[in-house]
Amino acid sequence: MSPLHNRVSRKELKERTAQDPTPRTTVSFYHYFSISDPAVCRDQLYRLLEPIGVLGRIYVACEGINAQVSVPADRLSVFKELLYGVEGLQGIRLNIAVDNNSTSFFVLDIKVREKIVADGIDDPSFSMQRKGRYATAAQFNEMAKDPNTIIIDMRNYYEYEVGHFKGAIEVPSDTFRQQLPMAVEMVKEKKEATILMYCTGGIRCEKASAFMLHNGFNNVFHLEGGIIQYARQVQENKLENLFIGKNFVFDERLSERITPDIIAHCHQCGTPADTHTNCANEGCHLLFIQCKACAEAMQGCCTPACRQELSLPPEERKARRKGIDKGQHIFNKSRNRLSLLSSKELPPSADQSV
Repeated sequence: MSPLHNRVSRKELKERTAQDPTPRTTVSFYHYFSISDPAVCRDQLYRLLEPIGVLGRIYVACEGINAQVSVPADRLSVFKELLYGVEGLQGIRLNIAVDNNSTSFFVLDIKVREKIVADGIDDPSFSMQRKGRYATAAQFNEMAKDPNTIIIDMRNYYEYEVGHFKGAIEVPSDTFRQQLPMAVEMVKEKKEATILMYCTGGIRCEKASAFMLHNGFNNVFHLEGGIIQYARQVQENKLENLFIGKNFVFDERLSERITPDIIAHCHQCGTPADTHTNCANEGCHLLFIQCKACAEAMQGCCTPACRQELSLPPEERKARRKGIDKGQHIFNKSRNRLSLLSSKELPPSADQSV
């Protein structure tokens, strides 16, 4: 019987995956449904998926499942068959990534969580049984053209800044749990308007649509399959594309290019750029946007202090960051931390190179 957890270091797994030429397909899926024993479901999924080489991140909770995985291309049909054989997952929609040209995951992590999306909702009367209506890409486009439709982006601000739908409202927050009450407050006077919500793959906007209905809104829709499915439907059905820029994704790729538009800026010098990176200083690992010139001048670091830290001997850096694990927080990018990134802190060479 296969062990129910990884017994190889993440560093070694990452090296193995990087050297493996096997073509892979990145797939995401989620489903809100009742799971009586998430731990049992977690173990069942691991026994099914690990032997066929599936990598990725899966969260299981009493409220359902949320997954982003990388599947060997030649095992995709086997993967579907195994997944659809799990109680509650029969026929679940699978979002196939737009960009499969790079490695998305290097390890299989399946974890039991309190919720598959941390929402901060503590109202016992809230239920996912009453949620907004799905909108296909074509329906989304049609509703979006109505000036009375309110489009709400239910992603974090750092996702919004590199790509979003035209005319969409940004809910300026660091977390989804902050966004929910903020979204309600921002449009509280328009409860009869058509509310059109979206997110990356559909899981957040589906819960958000239920929260809006819970708070008295009457005409709420959410984009089926999120931006990932929208981009695919636009390509397949030759529809007008209302999304501009990149779709930020929570894996090693960090983004999928939807259109060539660059709508964000380097957080260090302000030049147009939309490439996210993690600070090269392992003791920081801040996620931020950095242009090529600043990446070269700053050696991939976010501040001069981090660049100086990077110049220290490896053993000294390791000792200094002892007890600090940034590896599990590579998507942490709060506005407060980003305030550290200022062009005045850059060396002259960086300012002159852009």
